[in-house]
Amino acid sequence: MTIAPEQQAAEHRAVRDALGLLKDREQVAERLLASSRKHSFDPDTELDWDAPFEDGLWHWPPELVSLYDTPLWRRMSEEQRMELSRHEAASLASLGIWFEVILMQLLVRHIYDKKLTSSHVRYALTEIADECRHSMMFARLINKSGIEPYPVTRLNHNLARVLKSVSTTPGSFTATLLGEEILDWMQRLIFPDERVQPLVRGVTRIHVIEEARHVRYAREELRRQMVDCPRWERQLTRLSSGEAARVFSVSFVNPRVYSDVGLDRAEAVAQVKASGHRREIMQQGAKRLTDFLDEIGVLRGTGRRMWVSSGLLPA
Repeated sequence: MTIAPEQQAAEHRAVRDALGLLKDREQVAERLLASSRKHSFDPDTELDWDAPFEDGLWHWPPELVSLYDTPLWRRMSEEQRMELSRHEAASLASLGIWFEVILMQLLVRHIYDKKLTSSHVRYALTEIADECRHSMMFARLINKSGIEPYPVTRLNHNLARVLKSVSTTPGSFTATLLGEEILDWMQRLIFPDERVQPLVRGVTRIHVIEEARHVRYAREELRRQMVDCPRWERQLTRLSSGEAARVFSVSFVNPRVYSDVGLDRAEAVAQVKASGHRREIMQQGAKRLTDFLDEIGVLRGTGRRMWVSSGLLPA
């Protein structure tokens, strides 16, 4: 593929500008390790798993439920809306486990050729330990909810199998941020919301505090990788991130939740797709991430168009 001279010049300028923004990898890791020592949690002892769910409280804020403000939502009873929030919370917890299992494998691949005694590697191992606890915490929340897990489709499950096996480093960290930042935005709204079940708020609080370190680590490393990697790898990252955005957007809520609460699945899916409120919520949740990816040169060309078609980036 031929690269236009003006595009090459723009990329050279972006690389030159990015060089001045890079922070020392070991210093970043040491700060994150210090934060981990002060602000890490054991969900098994931190949360009251024996307390029953409280009547009249949501499992997910109504404004963040996928059908909110649709014609179907307006026809649903308050009880059915709350039941849908319970199922969507379980669906998102299932998605969270899937993402974190992928992330742990990507992190192991990332550090495999690094100096194993470095702070950078020590922090990656610390993050893997965090993600192990988060996955067990989400699984326990699903079981507490009395709902069967909601897996992604077989196709997307196997696409992720390829991603986690062959992804290049910048592609891995782009996928990591995609899986972390939108859920993080939602969870920051949830844990102070007294309309939501205390256990769900506790789970999101732990996740938000610990994920803030993970996001910082991934952002610093992705910025570095987009400067250091060859042009072909930047191009591949742009395309793979666009495909990851598509998979994420269609997997965010498993459509089985609608039939599980007595709704017509096809009608519900169609109304979610047509919902301006839902599109705004997803784009607002992704905005901090897409602004960052645009800044470091990921949202370019075909990859950017793929992000727009996913619904996570405004046209």
